[in-house]
Amino acid sequence: MATITAGDFRNGKTFEMDGKIMQVVEFQHVKPGKGAAFVRTKMKNIVTGAVTETSFNPTAKFEEAFVERKDMAYSYNDGDLYYFMDQETYDMIPLGKDLLGDAFRFITENTVCKVLSYKGNVFGLECPNFMDLEVTETEPGLAGNTATNTLKPATVETGAEVKVPLFINIGDKITIDTRTGEYLSRAK
Repeated sequence: MATITAGDFRNGKTFEMDGKIMQVVEFQHVKPGKGAAFVRTKMKNIVTGAVTETSFNPTAKFEEAFVERKDMAYSYNDGDLYYFMDQETYDMIPLGKDLLGDAFRFITENTVCKVLSYKGNVFGLECPNFMDLEVTETEPGLAGNTATNTLKPATVETGAEVKVPLFINIGDKITIDTRTGEYLSRAK
């Protein structure tokens, strides 16, 4: 295992602390006029998502944590288990609903996501940032109404609901930002 010091911290760096895997969200090297320098750190527990702030001596040592991000295709779900297929070995890995995250509501079958694991333990999922989905349900658009600042609810093929402009109709393909759940444009 590689060892890093708090002085090596950069945004996104992962390390092990008290048996937990932490990721640096923000850091600041502080050199006060009197006293020793320190590293003020905002970090996130990558398993629970809890964010904490603390200060470290720049020479404090930690084990560097290597998080594996593996491309896997979403295959199907069975109750609360969602199955992902390894693109190389074709092995199926079941993930519990609690690991999927909010963006998963926009994911269709066969979409490739990144399954996150540490030492073989899966703790999360990274979905693509943008998805093109078909609108399956919405009120009909009014002819000539091209107002883009007025939004109406629409249901997409995954069952998720989004707000779309009035000119979007059933059957239209739209691009959605999975991080915010917002309509971006008509799909090309």
